[in-house]
Amino acid sequence: MEEERLDIVLVSLGLLLFGSYHVWLLCTILRNPFRTVIGLNAESRHQWVLSMMNDPLKNGVLAIQTIRNNIMASTLLATTALTLSSIIGIFASSTWNSDVSASMSVHDGNNTSTSSIKRLSISICFLVAFLCNVQSIRYYAHVSFLITSPALGDKKDYMEYTAKILNRGSHSWSLGLRAFYLSFPLFLWIYGPIAMVACCFLTCSILYFLDTTTKIAQDIVHNNSFKEERQTHDIESDNNNKDPNGDAHVIQQP
Repeated sequence: MEEERLDIVLVSLGLLLFGSYHVWLLCTILRNPFRTVIGLNAESRHQWVLSMMNDPLKNGVLAIQTIRNNIMASTLLATTALTLSSIIGIFASSTWNSDVSASMSVHDGNNTSTSSIKRLSISICFLVAFLCNVQSIRYYAHVSFLITSPALGDKKDYMEYTAKILNRGSHSWSLGLRAFYLSFPLFLWIYGPIAMVACCFLTCSILYFLDTTTKIAQDIVHNNSFKEERQTHDIESDNNNKDPNGDAHVIQQP
């Protein structure tokens, strides 16, 4: 009974820690996106789409190759997730009425239901990862058609829509990757709740350094802001050089 309580408390604590970190990450992305790698990369992809669609006939090959690489990465993760989920399903069916998997646990003796929950949790993680990567491939396939459309290159709304679809594909890929991250603590849960909590803490610590930007990235954002301010200043200067009728002043040579 005490072992079951320890299992419930520690596993709940590990999942709460993992979930709290991602809630904080989501709030940070929404409020201060340039503080996170996800927000900074989303803005970089947005600028990349605008650059590619300014001249789709010239940049079409480069854009398609880049999107193809992303599709290959998503396909690899989707295949891996489906394969691991199938292996776990075969393992669960072969040990359904045995205590082989239960003997691998440190704190859990012969609780077959708990072992089934462990296997089911890992399988769900891999299935979620598979579905997220499939959605990522779907979005990338749409972008491959939109980004090479010559008729859409001079329309700001369609360019913004293409950038939005590309970011959706990347976000789906990130969600699938997070499902892979969650599968590691759940896998260590087989060996006991202490290993699971320790893995959750270690995973969140590593993800914090991977998800937050460094000073170099902050300097990049600062330089981009400076360029935008300079462009705004140049536009205002051009407007000031125009007469009330909208014609620019021409300086006559002596």
